[in-house]
Amino acid sequence: MKIWCCLCFTVRDEPEEEVMKEEEGDLVNKENSEGVVMENNEVAEEEEAEPRLEVVAAGHDEHLRMLEGMVHEMRGGTHWDESVCVGALDTLRAAIRTTRWSEGETSSGPPAAVEDGDHDFHHKRAKLHSFSNDFYYTMAMSSGAGNSSSSDKDYSRNQGSNVLYKSGAFYHSLVPNNGGEENPFESGSGKDDERDNGDTSNTEDFEVRMDLTDDLLHMVFSFLDHINLCRAAIVCRQWRAASAHEDFWRCLNFENRNISVEQFEDICWRYPNATELNISGTPAIPMLVMTAITSLRNLEVLTLGKGPIGDLFFHSLADCQMLRSLIVNDATLGTGIQEIHINHDRLRHLELTKCRVMRISIRCPQLETLSMKRSNMAQAVLNSPLLRDLDLGSCHKLSDAVIRSAATSCPQLESLDMSNCSCVSDETLREIAGSCVNLHVLNASYCPNVSLESVRLPLLTVLKLHSCEGITSASMVAIAYSSMLEVLELDNCSLLTSVILELPRLQNIRLVHCRKFADLNLRTLMLSSIMVSNCPVLHRINITSNSLQKLSLQKQESLTTLSLQCPSLQEVDLTDCESLTISICNVFSDGGGCPMLKSLVLENCESLTAVRFCSTSLVSLSLVGCRGITSLELICPYLEQVSLDGCDHLESAALFPVGLRSLNLGICPKLSALSIDAPTMVLLELKGCGVLSEASINCPLLTSLDASFCSQLRDDCLSATAASCPLIESLILMSCPSVGSDGLYSLRWLPNLIVLDLSYTFLMSLKPVFESCTKLKVLKLQACKYLSDSSLEPLYKEGALPALQELDLSYGTLCQSAIEELLSFCTHLTHVSLNGCVNMHDLNWGSSVRQPPETPSIVPSGMFSLEYVHDPVECGNRLLQNLNCVGCPNIRKVHIPVAAGCLHLTSLNLSLSANLKDVEVACFNLCFLNLSNCYSLEVLKLDCPKLTSLFLQSCNMDEAAVEAAISNCTMLETLDVRFCPKICPLSMGRLRAACPSLKRIFSSLSPQS
Repeated sequence: MKIWCCLCFTVRDEPEEEVMKEEEGDLVNKENSEGVVMENNEVAEEEEAEPRLEVVAAGHDEHLRMLEGMVHEMRGGTHWDESVCVGALDTLRAAIRTTRWSEGETSSGPPAAVEDGDHDFHHKRAKLHSFSNDFYYTMAMSSGAGNSSSSDKDYSRNQGSNVLYKSGAFYHSLVPNNGGEENPFESGSGKDDERDNGDTSNTEDFEVRMDLTDDLLHMVFSFLDHINLCRAAIVCRQWRAASAHEDFWRCLNFENRNISVEQFEDICWRYPNATELNISGTPAIPMLVMTAITSLRNLEVLTLGKGPIGDLFFHSLADCQMLRSLIVNDATLGTGIQEIHINHDRLRHLELTKCRVMRISIRCPQLETLSMKRSNMAQAVLNSPLLRDLDLGSCHKLSDAVIRSAATSCPQLESLDMSNCSCVSDETLREIAGSCVNLHVLNASYCPNVSLESVRLPLLTVLKLHSCEGITSASMVAIAYSSMLEVLELDNCSLLTSVILELPRLQNIRLVHCRKFADLNLRTLMLSSIMVSNCPVLHRINITSNSLQKLSLQKQESLTTLSLQCPSLQEVDLTDCESLTISICNVFSDGGGCPMLKSLVLENCESLTAVRFCSTSLVSLSLVGCRGITSLELICPYLEQVSLDGCDHLESAALFPVGLRSLNLGICPKLSALSIDAPTMVLLELKGCGVLSEASINCPLLTSLDASFCSQLRDDCLSATAASCPLIESLILMSCPSVGSDGLYSLRWLPNLIVLDLSYTFLMSLKPVFESCTKLKVLKLQACKYLSDSSLEPLYKEGALPALQELDLSYGTLCQSAIEELLSFCTHLTHVSLNGCVNMHDLNWGSSVRQPPETPSIVPSGMFSLEYVHDPVECGNRLLQNLNCVGCPNIRKVHIPVAAGCLHLTSLNLSLSANLKDVEVACFNLCFLNLSNCYSLEVLKLDCPKLTSLFLQSCNMDEAAVEAAISNCTMLETLDVRFCPKICPLSMGRLRAACPSLKRIFSSLSPQS
């Protein structure tokens, strides 16, 4: 008995009587300890012997609702991802297999009715059958599989699975097995019977009832591809029958499959109504295609190739009467040197791409589309009066006369592609224009002999002339006759010098790499896209269009004159147009022809000197790299963004009014005069404007002003700015030596000022700051070397600046006592920076703070009790969180005991303190400690239970000292001991043992000797 199994479907050659006999013989009627009882012997005889599943009502309802929801979404028109559909089915099947009754459960209800086969007589519910774990998909037709041989042997499933698909069918082929097993897809399988008769404690019969009609399954399966249809087919008989419906197998795709002729014949027998077939790349193509022609009478689309196709196929092609489309790719037709005749009365689409044939004759009266692209034929005869689309691209062996004869024989021709046909001449084009009056699309690219002389194509809409050496300015006369032209491409036309066209319907034009092209003049109301690039001698452009919205003319180095009348133009990019002059400003200002312009890019236009724009529509302006600009005037009330990076020679700027919210002029070192009227500006940066002496800033919403390094900025400018910008919150005056007391007193007009930077100034008194800036939170006084030791006394003696939180005194000259008093009494500070203070010798808070009577004078080493932390100290608990003492060359000792009250200190940085020898810190909340490059460090005592990061790079401490230091840091995660000469990388285990919480230890790569 020979069985060909396609997609696990019903075997066609198996006798029905034998199947019924097997089913009756395998029927077993037994009691179910879980309460499932066979109703009677009469119904049991009709029941199949497959294992049945039965789940509790709650699980049944849950999975049923899931599937019903999926189908409801499909019916509602919602886009349903195929993977989601397959996933839902797999989840449902897995739930069915894993649901079980609990052992020992009994039922007091009536016995359950037994269904007939796969359906319930009363409810028409499908019954799903479980499969054992040893069930595998059968092997797909792979390249290594041989053809089936013996027709007298039974076939069983292969134990592997090979999923091969390319949007086509997925087939299961069975291999010979001398064991003679029955068909594994029939319910009477011997293995199934063995499982049923086995240990009942491990395998039980269950049943799932689901309201899945055939119509509903058909709808669900319509969302699956062939692979997943095959997977669904193994669930049960009903699903197998539903997935085999011919609606799902109209398209048979065997591209690059190793399918045998016998297998192909069987598939054609199963699906005679298939309408699409692809056998490209299969072995034995001549035999397969002849089988398809004789078996598939409804075939409409046929695809083949990648092999030889004999002359017999083309003689038999007329027998496939329903064929509408024939696609042959990369094939040898006939012997390759004989003439091939293609005759078909109903064929509408024919593709013969990359085919090897000497001569071809086509007689297809209904043919509408023909492509012979890249075929090496030397002769082609066409008899297709209804042909509309002809593609002869890259047919190098076709002569000019053959192309002329083929095209002129098609009077209804609308599209013609003869690109890369180097022999085409103007005479051929003239005859084609006379014969094919409906020609709309012409591609004559890479045809060097085409110049369009005396060629008239009035209905042409698309014309492509890439790399046509014969196209010159005289050819524009012929193109101008094509009044319906919409697309014109003239790339790489090396002899073209000018384009002057007035085409009312032109929408798209391309001019790329035209070496001699110098003048462009277009008058076309419908122009919407223009591409002009790498035309090195182009110097004049004149465009009139009502539809153009975006214009890009990048890298036109010779462009000097630009005239635009484009009322819809919104974006213009003239990057690297180095020869543009200031006349361009009139083009893009009001009245210049671009009333809707919003974005203008003039980057690297180095010939621009004085730029003035007056536009009520401009929103974005980029002048990056315009190094020649010396003056800038913008009257653009809606301008929101302007970029001036690289405008090194800008001397004066007047922006009034503008809609800017932020502006950076810090990259204009020569800016000396500035006038800004910006009602919405909130951020202004003048950093680096070293010669700025005149500034008029009227920005009522300004909140941040950075005038760093404005060395010429005087008190009168600062006073005027403070009066006109009352909302300033952050003011940076770093390196502004011309600012004095008068300017600082004017800061009283800034009630919201919270950040003030006066670093690197010549201030001698801070009294104006203390009196004017009462809400100040951040004060930076780096390198203010003229401040005396008593300058900061109002902070801790008079209570000045009560809201101050951050104080930076880095690189100052304050003495040790002033620093100690500041740190002792300004307990409200959260961030203090004392970097590079040469007069700072020690940071010893243990000697300056008296302990209260109830607090022990000495805290035992290694102990950090909460009772010590919360005990009050005389100076009160400090709010200090961050203390930086980087690069203090004279500091030798740092002692911060519990009594110092640094309950909030989380970060301490003492790096680059070369003379620091002794560090003793006991801070409950300290997380970060940096002692890198403290070469003299000898003593390190830490009682910081929350310390997570400790940096000891280039320190001279030995392993024992480090081990003792980190022993009390129970939360330490990162330890850096790189370049420590006394610590060997091989002894990292000791450090990890001393501190088990360590996660990262950074050490030198090579062990030290």
